[in-house]
Amino acid sequence: MDYETYRKQFFADPMPQPRFGFAGLHGLTLFFADYAQAIDFYQRVLGPPAYVEGKYTHGWQIGDTWLTLLKGQSGNPHNVEVMLVMETRSDVERLYAAFIAAGGVGDAPADQLMYTPVYSCSIQDPFGTNIMVYCPIFD
Repeated sequence: MDYETYRKQFFADPMPQPRFGFAGLHGLTLFFADYAQAIDFYQRVLGPPAYVEGKYTHGWQIGDTWLTLLKGQSGNPHNVEVMLVMETRSDVERLYAAFIAAGGVGDAPADQLMYTPVYSCSIQDPFGTNIMVYCPIFD
């Protein structure tokens, strides 16, 4: 299906007006019961955290926002998808490879239609967190 057909099938027209004046999303926090293992995994993928507060707060700057991992009391993140926007197809492939090498599982990147055409892959970390890595496709 081409993108114009996709838009007509799945998007509201006209688009509803936002109820609030959002300026963006400042961060995402994930809580892990398997905290030490989660920190080890994410450090293998993303490198050392840019922010550490005590033993149970670690954060990585992702673009203009933050990914923060905290110690959780029960379980690990489920029923959530973290979407990481990359600059290029090469960045998508490199991050996908880093997640897989660290123990994540997922399908290789491919072109997809979403809110816009994207090059993307879905990954699951060893704790059950779903991660989508993508970059917009500009034709």
